[in-house]
Amino acid sequence: MSLFVMADLHLSTTTDKPMDIFGSRWQSYMTKIEERWRAVVSDEDTVVVPGDISWGLSLEEALGDLKFLDSLPGRKIIGKGNHDFWWSTVTKMHKAFAENEIHTIDFLFNNAYNAEEYTICGTRGWYVEEKLQASKFDTDYDKIVAREVSRLKTSLEEGKRIAEGRQLLVFFHFPPVFRGFICREIVDTLHTYGIKNCYFGHIHGLYSIPRSIEFEGITMTMISADFLDFIPMIVMPQDY
Repeated sequence: MSLFVMADLHLSTTTDKPMDIFGSRWQSYMTKIEERWRAVVSDEDTVVVPGDISWGLSLEEALGDLKFLDSLPGRKIIGKGNHDFWWSTVTKMHKAFAENEIHTIDFLFNNAYNAEEYTICGTRGWYVEEKLQASKFDTDYDKIVAREVSRLKTSLEEGKRIAEGRQLLVFFHFPPVFRGFICREIVDTLHTYGIKNCYFGHIHGLYSIPRSIEFEGITMTMISADFLDFIPMIVMPQDY
């Protein structure tokens, strides 16, 4: 039994949302996802999918994609990405899953899960510098970061409670650090809880950069689906 990770599936079974605008690697990407997932993941494994699951704009519209994901081997633990407009309350999503016989998907949202020798924690994160807000965005940077930090702390506290000696791993959709961007509040929270390994998606079309970087003693690993060539990556973090 192993732990895998792959973000940004961008499934589109019921919507016409081509992804090859991001490059030729995205051509026939859903076929690649299914074939390569089945080649490496077994029913006994767990796969974390940190966001951008479906292009559906509502839960009803996303159900075809979620059923597709449910049909793949393994237990799936999914987080929310910036394109997951279908995401509703956990109560409504659990109800929809029960009604549609979706049985292998759980939500990473203000909680944590054990999987083998690891404890899975995480939140969406945030990836826009405050200096860009006035010109491009009408969102409140400080409010969003504070909310994501609060959710991360809730997840990590639950992780500490259930870990029983397991290593805590953190899964984000947005990178906490990427090139010149640093979400200081999230990085400081990772330090507070002694996190040594985290994983993020969101970034597309960059294939020659290192898979992992180390920032202030934390190994940060990119796991966007196209970066992984649509092959779920087995999680083998450094010792802690």
